[in-house]
Amino acid sequence: MSKSSTGAERLRSAILNARQPALLPFFTAGHPRREDFHAILDMLAAAGDAVEIGVPFSDPMADGVTIQRASETALANRVSLNWILDELQAHGDPGVPLVLMSYYNPLLAYGLESLATRCGECGVAGLIVPDLPWEECAAARAPLQKHGAALVQMVTPATPDDRLRALCQASGGFVYAVTATGVTGGEREVSAEMTGYMQKVSEYSGLPVCAGFGVRSAQQVRALSGVADGVIVGSAVVDCLERGEDAGAFLRQLRD
Repeated sequence: MSKSSTGAERLRSAILNARQPALLPFFTAGHPRREDFHAILDMLAAAGDAVEIGVPFSDPMADGVTIQRASETALANRVSLNWILDELQAHGDPGVPLVLMSYYNPLLAYGLESLATRCGECGVAGLIVPDLPWEECAAARAPLQKHGAALVQMVTPATPDDRLRALCQASGGFVYAVTATGVTGGEREVSAEMTGYMQKVSEYSGLPVCAGFGVRSAQQVRALSGVADGVIVGSAVVDCLERGEDAGAFLRQLRD
């Protein structure tokens, strides 16, 4: 990890320089066990181009049953935002950029200035906050940027064009393009409608565009490879970890 580059630059570079499309696996910190955290992080970093780490929350409204269950397990395992940051600092550089995915309540409770400082110390390249509207994100974005962490914006197929353009311009590192309205989890077909939506996001964005929500198969990854710079794989990875399977091997076969 280069201390001279910002989190936004590290994310952008990692995605664009990856074998296309880039893979961004997600896991919930502390699931299935606290003691698995470092091994899972290394496994996913070896197979992916950036890693998203979920901060467990009691009301993950954008997540489906799989990630809800993972959050419940992690909370029962006494995992907190502070614990995650401590573990990341102890872990050191895993070789790929790291992104925290958290609802706003844990971040606000931690303190935005303190959070930004810790993110800088731990090498966190960016944050995704599904329930933080763009109009209200300045209080979080400013301290994060000061300490080198990007605030990644999410768009959906229902986002009006004017708002889509504004979100793409405001994002840092990459744009998270939700492939369908609803929650994470179920597999989605890569339809002509989805392809057109992804192409429109790419036209509005000067950053890499990564598709998320429902990516589970190599067929989907192939279909998205021409229209997305990266794919975010969440529930499918969490399912693998929950079953005790090799999530790294699963990720490799998605692109092979």
